Amino acid sequence: MSIPPRRAPADLLVHLRRARDHMDRHYAEPLDLAAVATVAGVSKYHFQRLFTVTYGLSPAAYLSRRRIERAQDLLRATNLTVTEICHAVGYASLGSFSSRFRDLVGETPSEFQRRWSATGAPRIPGCFLLMWGLTERRRSASEEKAA
Repeated sequence: MSIPPRRAPADLLVHLRRARDHMDRHYAEPLDLAAVATVAGVSKYHFQRLFTVTYGLSPAAYLSRRRIERAQDLLRATNLTVTEICHAVGYASLGSFSSRFRDLVGETPSEFQRRWSATGAPRIPGCFLLMWGLTERRRSASEEKAA
């Protein structure tokens, strides 16, 4: 039995970064391991091992953490409901979103939003966010040029 590598080979780091950047840009979309591994150009099993060794988190845990970070931003700055934010960051289930949020942040999304709203900071109206598509996937520059 072979010993797992302690870090990814240097020639694959650029591919792992490309896949991680893809997850950062498309966090609100449904992403599966095979699709992200395709971006990196390696098999999904090899990608899973290398990503975990390189970044210290599995691809699923990294994506979940990224979604929760974006949810924190939206909870602090907007007047969207927790359910709207849950769907805006890519979760299909409010229960999964709330439990993952609590695991990572230490409080529920509602408690987090209530605590931040108590500071009296101005909040961006949800209708404005939805109108400008800030919570939805924006078209890429190449798609805009083609249109």
